[in-house]
Amino acid sequence: MMKKVFSDEDLVKNLSLYYLNRHLKKKPIERYHRQIDNSQLHDREKYKKKAEILLLNSFLHHFPEIQFENLTCESPDFIANFNNKKIGIELTEVINHLEIKKIESQLNKIFRQAEIILEQENTAEYRGVYFLEFHHLAKIDLLEKQNEMIINIVKSIRQNKSCGHVKKIRKSPHRRNVFITPDFTMGLFDELSSEKIIELIEKKNEKFPYYDRSVEECWLVIVSDMHSLASRYTFIQNKENLHQIKSPFHKIFHLENLCGNLTMIK
Repeated sequence: MMKKVFSDEDLVKNLSLYYLNRHLKKKPIERYHRQIDNSQLHDREKYKKKAEILLLNSFLHHFPEIQFENLTCESPDFIANFNNKKIGIELTEVINHLEIKKIESQLNKIFRQAEIILEQENTAEYRGVYFLEFHHLAKIDLLEKQNEMIINIVKSIRQNKSCGHVKKIRKSPHRRNVFITPDFTMGLFDELSSEKIIELIEKKNEKFPYYDRSVEECWLVIVSDMHSLASRYTFIQNKENLHQIKSPFHKIFHLENLCGNLTMIK
């Protein structure tokens, strides 16, 4: 679940993706981020909340009337007004590949170190988004090869050609800083098991009695973060099983945050 699996590097990456997302409803998101910044939350909690709001961006396209009232509450994650009703929104990420999540978190730490080196060296020259593909990524011990990977990445970006563990590199413009992310293609048969979604709903059902009682409805939004190697999927397997789920949540959605596809489960 989001709260446990996000590292600082994952959060930095999510915030950076904010500037890459052409579909972003920039004005409300910027306003929400300012409100979070002005809150009493610890910096790490602020990061979390900002990343969560970014995951909800595609959701706001489906419900443009939603106005957030409380961005910094805990159970549920957000309180909003919709159609003259006070609703709670609980957000959770479904991890499709848990083993890849560990690799991805380690990779994001490596990217962050490489970004810092390049920005300190010459931000103006290296400013951009770099999409990197690697040789045999799953087999590399990222903890053991961390320094080697950082050197390979920095050298590849300086020379604008792949070297060492870096198989391919492509660059897009970025107006602010250096941002590195993995480049990957979708597998045609990369399925997300409906069982994973059902397990997630059942876990959230157990917490439902402890949510804020002042809300009139509580919605559960399950997100597949398509910018993440660990969350991405091509299709949901046995989707029809989702409609048999029993839950006290008033509405349950599955959101894919790249194209913004929304599936209503309840």
